[in-house]
Amino acid sequence: MKKAVLLINLGTPDSPTPSKVGKYLTQFLNDKRVIDINPVGRFILVNLIIVPFRSFKSSKLYKAIWTKEGSPLLLNSFLLKDKLQQKLGNDYVVELAMRYQSPNIKTALEKIREQRPEQIHILPLYPQYASSSTGSTLEEVLRQIRKWEVIPNIKSVSKFYDHPKFISSLVSEAKKHKIVDYDHVLFSYHGLPERQILKGSAHYGGNTCQMGACCNTITKNNQYCYRANCFETTRQLVKALNIPEDKYTTAFQSRLDNKWLQPFSDKVIEELAKNGAKKILVFSPAFVADCLETIYEIGTEYEEIFKHHGGEKIMLVNSLNANDEWVDAVKSILLD
Repeated sequence: MKKAVLLINLGTPDSPTPSKVGKYLTQFLNDKRVIDINPVGRFILVNLIIVPFRSFKSSKLYKAIWTKEGSPLLLNSFLLKDKLQQKLGNDYVVELAMRYQSPNIKTALEKIREQRPEQIHILPLYPQYASSSTGSTLEEVLRQIRKWEVIPNIKSVSKFYDHPKFISSLVSEAKKHKIVDYDHVLFSYHGLPERQILKGSAHYGGNTCQMGACCNTITKNNQYCYRANCFETTRQLVKALNIPEDKYTTAFQSRLDNKWLQPFSDKVIEELAKNGAKKILVFSPAFVADCLETIYEIGTEYEEIFKHHGGEKIMLVNSLNANDEWVDAVKSILLD
């Protein structure tokens, strides 16, 4: 009897055209966990304001990172899936889905169901837990599976930021760079609205969040706090790489307004340049596959900001994508 694995990443437009990008943004931003406001307000904001005005701008950005083969995120995710299938062998069936757009979760689960597996392992490919990513993905998986007549054993992974093999995979990627040659190291994570962190704290930890020192250690109250997960990821990487305390910063990118998690990555980069930094090494440990946020936002936009204020070079540490050590790590995360 086979076991099944479903890998799930966030998603990507089917093509970089404005219509396809608009379709992706419509599905993504209408998710109640992503924009967690009044449903009527969300509908107006997303469908009448954001998507009509943002589709063309975002389309240009996607075109800048698109390859002849397609979306970098999708290509690397499929390569990861194929390598993991080889690693796990014939006792497993491995499928890939995207939370938004294709291949969609429903189709991937149907392929798995046809194999009549004894057990299904669900792995959202987000190292740090967040309601808007992991929570939304697992909710959609359960929404699809609850319709089945037979529901097999199901195992899911909600976070793996502190798994030793995940950390060691990032460390190996970092060691391709000579860290002492850089003036500063920036750990840049995708941002979230502060209200989502506070809601998670109220639900799971009893309103203990202070948006400050409470994230200095992982406790039973903040073990599912995205902010705490990010800072712990940084601590483990800094320890493994022997980076001095005054030589690194944890920050958050991709904000929509000033009520998102701080410090903001673009502002940190600006300040570093103004203070004389010439070379910065940037990690993006919230992303396991290179995408718009790593290739373009960090690799292009942030470098422009850095150079504009006197800096010389931003070097991005590649995401794990489908390198062999990461494939081994995924296997361990699933089977541990």
